[in-house]
Amino acid sequence: MDTSGGGVPRYVAIITDGNGRWAARRGLPTIDGHRAGADVVKDRLRDAAELGVAELTVFSFSTENWQRPRGEVEGLMAMFAERIDRETPELDAEGVRMRFVGRRAGVSEPLVERMSWAEEVTAANRRITLFVAFNYGGRAEIVDAARQFDPDGEGDSEERFRRHLYAPEMHDPDLLIRTSGEQRTSNFLIWQCAYAELVFRDELWPDFDRDAFRDALAQYADRRRRFGGR
Repeated sequence: MDTSGGGVPRYVAIITDGNGRWAARRGLPTIDGHRAGADVVKDRLRDAAELGVAELTVFSFSTENWQRPRGEVEGLMAMFAERIDRETPELDAEGVRMRFVGRRAGVSEPLVERMSWAEEVTAANRRITLFVAFNYGGRAEIVDAARQFDPDGEGDSEERFRRHLYAPEMHDPDLLIRTSGEQRTSNFLIWQCAYAELVFRDELWPDFDRDAFRDALAQYADRRRRFGGR
């Protein structure tokens, strides 16, 4: 199958890497880097909606991030809760549908309740879907899906297996962007990104501005996607 680029990707996934280094270079507390990064998520979400992207996923907290210093983790949890409370009504008014993907076990009950509330409030919106990968790991998602999948009862197919992923309605990303100069996918959307185009950027996430985003989309548009064909 010959599927040329030539346009805006329907679905973009981003590994938003570099908040801690951004703060360290400025002599700031790590949480200030995360706050700056959260502001950029909102800005690039708006850019994506304006440019015609239908789905955007950001990697906000991985299953491995619990190993970070306790103070950083506690600060992140408090920031997530505050941002959900403050920004959900705003994003709802802008037509954003919010979905949180990842394991909810181990996350505090008040934060889980806020996540569910944000999903319920924005459920009917159709302008763009924001998937927030929170307490997420690609291998964990596949393991969790495998525990529920019964090939004898359901038949053995990829589509049937997909129904047990965290967000079965999620399409496969067309483009995966990673910031901060690192060139790996770090256990992110392993199943879904099997054929995603990859763009690695040198900017730390808080420095990833509209021009950088548009340049990444332009790189995607210049590529020719074959999905294993010629």
